Amino acid sequence: MYNSRYALLKKAYVRFMKKQPEDFASFCEKEAEWLEDYALFMALKDAHGGIAWFEWEKELKTREQKALSEAKETYADDILFYKMLQYLFFKQWWALKEYVNEKGIEIIGDVPIYVAGDSADVWANPAQFYLDENLDPIDVAGCPPDAFSADGQLWGNPLFRWDEMKKDGYSWWTKRIKAMSKLYDIVRIDHFRGFDSYYAIPGTDDTARNGEWREGPGMDLFHALEKKLGKLNIIVEDLGFLTPSVLKLVKDSGFPGMKVVQFAFDSREGSDYLPHNYPTHCVVYTGTHDNDTILGWMNTAPKASVKFAKEYLNLTKEEGYNWGMMRGAWASVGDLAIVPMQDIIGVGSEGRMNTPSTLGGNWEWRATADQIDNKLTKRLYKYMQMYGRVRKDVKEEAKEEAKEEA
Repeated sequence: MYNSRYALLKKAYVRFMKKQPEDFASFCEKEAEWLEDYALFMALKDAHGGIAWFEWEKELKTREQKALSEAKETYADDILFYKMLQYLFFKQWWALKEYVNEKGIEIIGDVPIYVAGDSADVWANPAQFYLDENLDPIDVAGCPPDAFSADGQLWGNPLFRWDEMKKDGYSWWTKRIKAMSKLYDIVRIDHFRGFDSYYAIPGTDDTARNGEWREGPGMDLFHALEKKLGKLNIIVEDLGFLTPSVLKLVKDSGFPGMKVVQFAFDSREGSDYLPHNYPTHCVVYTGTHDNDTILGWMNTAPKASVKFAKEYLNLTKEEGYNWGMMRGAWASVGDLAIVPMQDIIGVGSEGRMNTPSTLGGNWEWRATADQIDNKLTKRLYKYMQMYGRVRKDVKEEAKEEAKEEA
């Protein structure tokens, strides 16, 4: 279905070009810094049958000026097509964002620390990444072996040349965070520990066994970002095993970290995730997109873990195990509590969003209209009111609705 859309979008493009919106040209001009490279990259990728850019002919792979100029002429129509797609996306996105912001809703956007090797980012900015003279990755990203994986995790993303980035004041990262901060109200940075130290694996290896830890940019990067962009509204993903230096970086940054209620009852550093140990300055999740749903977890977790969760949170069938665990998040002192819609509705493992290290069947779950009714919203509001998590304007609206019903 994803690929079949392009035939329709190509038809839309023909109509679009016959009568271009007045603001299309200004959009292209305003976003030219990234849009020109991106649209050319996508047009060239189509022309090469979708193969990775590092397999293109040398003059395009290395971005020789003559070859780029010729490509822009040859694929001018395809380049405009991809610019149109970006124009339409952003037009729709800003309309959506304006609508939800007017409703008092803020959007949190996820920003992975690394980018894909086969991306416009790396092709257009090779000097910012740890590549050799042939533009192949010297070392790549991943995680070392542990109790859960004897070979570790080989992500394969090219690593940043932090020394080169520092020379120009981290301009690539400044542009990235500036763009993300505009796109979203709050930015969540994944794998935050990678800014303290990151795991580097030889680019030719097929496991993560031979990697080594290297020092990251630390606070130097975030001082540079704050100097150029001001105070940033950022959440940091600081889950898993954290060294004292990583904990110090999180503290020094001033950004709130994450707490996951499910982690309190499994084999991780459980005590750090028990709600009574949470600091105020944190974001609490019942589970992230990588976790099973609460009801799924209750059915698959070790019996001892489930027993501990029931005792600690006083979980009962009468209240609903999902509501009891959500209550634990809402009742905590964490400034912000986030629960997946799957847990509010109360679905099992069939509603799981993502299973790490698997392909297929992920990111497909959707809520249906019949799963959300007035009874559910009233119950949710009751819990929010009980634990002081209702916005002032929502309280006033609820009072008015209650008066009308009376």
